[in-house]
Amino acid sequence: MKERLIGIYYSFPVQLLILHIKNNHLLLFLWVFPVLVIQGSLGKSFGMQYLYLGPEYLGKVNFWSFWWMGFTFCGFLTIWNITTYILYSYRFPFLASLDRPFTKYFLNNGLIPLAFVLYYLIAIIQFQWYNEFAAEYSIVFDVIGFLMGGISMLLLAALYFQYTNSDINLLRKKFAKELPRIFRNRRDITDDPEGVFRGACRTDYYLTEQLKVRLVRNVEHYPVEWLHRVFRQNHQNAFFAQLLTIFSLFIMGLFMENPYLRIPAAGSVFIFGSVLVSLLGALSYWLGSWRTTGFIILLFLINTFSGLPSEFENHAYGLNYETDKAPYNYQHLDSITTPDIISEDKKNTLTILEKWRDKFGRGRLIRKPRMVIISTSGGGLRQSVFTVHVLQQADSLLKGRLLKHTTLITGASGGMIGAAYYRELVLQAQSNDEINIYNPIYTHKMAGDLLNPTIFATLASDIFVPWLKFDYGGYTYYKDRGYIFEQQLIENTDGLLEKTIADYRQPERDALIPMMVLTPVSADNLRQVYISPQGVSYLTQALTEPNDRLLTEPGAVEFGRLFAAQDADKLRLTSALRMNATFPYILPDAYLPSDPPMRMMDAGWRDNYGTLAASRFVMNFSEWIKENTSGVLIVQMRDIDKLNEFGKGTPTTVIERLFNPLGTAARTSTIQDYRNDNQLNAMVQALGKDKVDLVEFVYRPAVENQRASMSWHLTPRGKIDVLNCLYDTENQKSMRRLETLVK
Repeated sequence: MKERLIGIYYSFPVQLLILHIKNNHLLLFLWVFPVLVIQGSLGKSFGMQYLYLGPEYLGKVNFWSFWWMGFTFCGFLTIWNITTYILYSYRFPFLASLDRPFTKYFLNNGLIPLAFVLYYLIAIIQFQWYNEFAAEYSIVFDVIGFLMGGISMLLLAALYFQYTNSDINLLRKKFAKELPRIFRNRRDITDDPEGVFRGACRTDYYLTEQLKVRLVRNVEHYPVEWLHRVFRQNHQNAFFAQLLTIFSLFIMGLFMENPYLRIPAAGSVFIFGSVLVSLLGALSYWLGSWRTTGFIILLFLINTFSGLPSEFENHAYGLNYETDKAPYNYQHLDSITTPDIISEDKKNTLTILEKWRDKFGRGRLIRKPRMVIISTSGGGLRQSVFTVHVLQQADSLLKGRLLKHTTLITGASGGMIGAAYYRELVLQAQSNDEINIYNPIYTHKMAGDLLNPTIFATLASDIFVPWLKFDYGGYTYYKDRGYIFEQQLIENTDGLLEKTIADYRQPERDALIPMMVLTPVSADNLRQVYISPQGVSYLTQALTEPNDRLLTEPGAVEFGRLFAAQDADKLRLTSALRMNATFPYILPDAYLPSDPPMRMMDAGWRDNYGTLAASRFVMNFSEWIKENTSGVLIVQMRDIDKLNEFGKGTPTTVIERLFNPLGTAARTSTIQDYRNDNQLNAMVQALGKDKVDLVEFVYRPAVENQRASMSWHLTPRGKIDVLNCLYDTENQKSMRRLETLVK
């Protein structure tokens, strides 16, 4: 028994496993990373696990999407074996004496890949059954697709190495005439300046291609020169395969708009992992024990050069970046918010409100209408779907009165994408009788995946440098993940959102649709940027009268006037929506053409529910509202309930305190709820206690702690959970209350 255990310990597969664990943790982490993602320990809030467990190809999760996963995974596996072969083959000199040395190395280096494949396939089966509601035969085809894709790549790799790699027998035939001289002048095995035998690992057994155990032969009788020739020639062929992997990423980036070449995002992650393996392997090979230091220096250099001005920064499409930059300073901000400008904007908005009021008729016996303001929070695609679903159901219940009573829509991120889509449907339906705005097909279209193409573009283009360009509005921009995100959003919504901001100016002025204000935030100082086709300078001012004795910091700026010379009217709607929903890491920060440049980020960082914009709107027109309406109703669609418990005071770990030292106090949504309550109270004071109402619709998962992911991807289970939550007890109470308030 003891001898058997010793034999297992000194077998080639086990010695390779030990070598990986001891020598190169960076390469080993590239196996740990996808496991952490699939498990949900890493990137769960962004829906990263769905990239692996529910990969999409041509908009579907099926045999071919998993075929690509298997194909790219085995590509990563091949490169990983190539790289480790270059690093570790000298520790196993007996390889050079075998037929097809790389094939045998590949097979014996399979403990880690085999464990990963088994774990991954089990995770796929569980996920597809529980979250995708896939049938048994469909799951079987998914698994077969993965295996067939992997086999396809392995066959290609085997074909390549079959005709390129050398072994000792091929050299024996090639250099038969030199054989006597080489053996006559053979150096002693201790004369090994290049290290063929230095640091060699004891290895007693290895596996053959037929999975048979063979005893390792002694190779000390071979000339050292021959062993070197075998390894060097194999290394050259391996290096060419690594270059081919990097080249494939460039090819995918070149054709990233071709849906057939837009492979599943997790497949791109495997390809990018192959590139990382090659780079880390090169560092280890050339720097040896200095590899960690070299890696840190490389990161430092990348960080240093990334801070230099770059022409590849993401832009908001439609704006003119070729003209002089808009001055972004206190003097210019003051010049576009003068009392005369604010007065003119308020006058124009009052004209819109009068047209809105005329839709309900006037007279002593006619009840004054309730003014509705819709605010919807961020929350990724789940909140986009939830917002469309709530608006459809509520507006249908009220027989179209909800949008008819609405004057303003505000909010952040995914919620505003859903609101913008539904508003466009309402506008289209006014001139097209075939559009039924309550058709559930629109909710399903809103649920279309946005994450896979975005991550694909990140890896195929952005991770290096976006070099492809496109024209829009007469200007040229670079294609990156922001561009792909917008294109996919337009495609998912049948092109309805392919408009500019200015396209909505007249419909809003005619009160055909509610006004909409987007409020992305400047990353440098958290200053809001109000984007609207109307003049809304009055929203940039504090609610109280200015005091010359106080140095008031301008907390907002009007986009239309600040960038008037840069063609603000041509701003693409999807660019405005994207800036308003810039998820960290997932979407790029858009740089606006100002001096200094403004870098836009998600509106949710400052006002996740649009309450600040809503309260300023009400405060500015409070007198008109009191005279012409029966009050204001805020219809709020939230992604999460207000924090209504004090918590259990459970102890935190050292790691938790390290990464989140403030605990609950660091929750942005909770802090905003406190501030929003004050703003709602300010509206009550301005209009009267009985003139302000709030109706909330909240996404609550059916099962606690199993919320749909806050990302740009929804699983079928997640979509059903989001749709069904509208029918829970609390949301149904809100629906009945809404019915009584909007008459």
